[in-house]
Amino acid sequence: MRPDRPIDGLMAELQALAQISEAEPPVVTRVVFSEADRRARAYVKGLCAAAGLTVQEDPAGNTFARWQGTDPTLAPIGTGSHIDAIPNAGSYDGVVGVLGGLEAIRVLRQMGFAPRRSIELVIFTAEEPTRFGIGCLGSRMMAGVLSPEKAQALRDKEDRTLDELRAQAGFAGPLESVALPPGRFHKFIELHIEQGPELEREGIDLGLVTHIAAPASVKILIEGEGGHAGGKLMPGRKDALAAAAELILALESAAKSTGAIDTVGTVGVCEVFPGAVNSIPSRVRLETDIRDIDRQRRDGVIRSLFDACQEIALRRSIDFKADVVNSDPPAQCDEETLAVMEKAAAEAGKSSQRLVSRAYHDSLFVARIAPVAMLFIPCRGGVSHRPDEYASPGWIGSGVNVLARTLAVLAS
Repeated sequence: MRPDRPIDGLMAELQALAQISEAEPPVVTRVVFSEADRRARAYVKGLCAAAGLTVQEDPAGNTFARWQGTDPTLAPIGTGSHIDAIPNAGSYDGVVGVLGGLEAIRVLRQMGFAPRRSIELVIFTAEEPTRFGIGCLGSRMMAGVLSPEKAQALRDKEDRTLDELRAQAGFAGPLESVALPPGRFHKFIELHIEQGPELEREGIDLGLVTHIAAPASVKILIEGEGGHAGGKLMPGRKDALAAAAELILALESAAKSTGAIDTVGTVGVCEVFPGAVNSIPSRVRLETDIRDIDRQRRDGVIRSLFDACQEIALRRSIDFKADVVNSDPPAQCDEETLAVMEKAAAEAGKSSQRLVSRAYHDSLFVARIAPVAMLFIPCRGGVSHRPDEYASPGWIGSGVNVLARTLAVLAS
């Protein structure tokens, strides 16, 4: 089998999809359920239908395009990713896994391959957290991690609900039907750009992901006491921002203290009230992101963060409120699929390397209901979530080639 045809058509489709945006090119912005998102969905569904795939959608907007196998009683092989994009993003994140997955299916069809198991391309709803503040919305619901009740309670910045927005986008039906049973997919593989510099730096064609790190998010509200910057002397101050600064450094120290390169802790949001140069900050809101491929190690950092909250609050006579927003378990990728991908890469003459995904993806949640694997291609400079995000045709072609070979083995 030699699924290594030119990918000029695929590159044209990637560029066409990049033009469907809420911002001027080369910026890509496609927030879920927006007008641009709806047009992008229609474009990709049209490509799937033209390829002879049967397209269905669930009430959350997750889309399934199936190439029917010769034995419909068998669970299908899944592949796919997402097409929504954060504001000021690029053209390849998620999209390579969708259009590249479709291209792999088209290659196999044109070669005359007849899959025993069906092969299903999945386009997940709202992998990005832009609209509702929670990532991987569609795959969370698909895996039963996010209940219909909690999903219906979500609101965007304009106070619009999930039910309201999905209805406007043409999706109807009970959200209870979105969750899939374990075994719904026999295996699932997600093709994706690395979003890191390792593959390009080492000159490696493909990354075979062994573990997907999972985030925990903690929101912290710090309540101090405001006052005039000149009138309130230092000994009596209850400066909320000074306390927040200590807490930020405590998180950094806790993440470093594990001794593991895979432990990371970030404070990405720091909102200060009242925000005047001559006023002592009385209130600060922090949002933190703590990740690791080892759940116990990551949760140890969270405990250290809570301990630091209590110690700083007591010492500074300041009030803290800390809430864990989510704490998802990391995923380990399927060893059988990794071995198939490794062999496929060697047969295609492509170099490969096993690595960890420190960003999380829809596969993290699909892992709750099926064995998963991820196939990474390089991206220039490790840049992602920016307009200059770039993956070369050669890198994309290598990914499609090895994905097609892997799908063929698993679907046989």
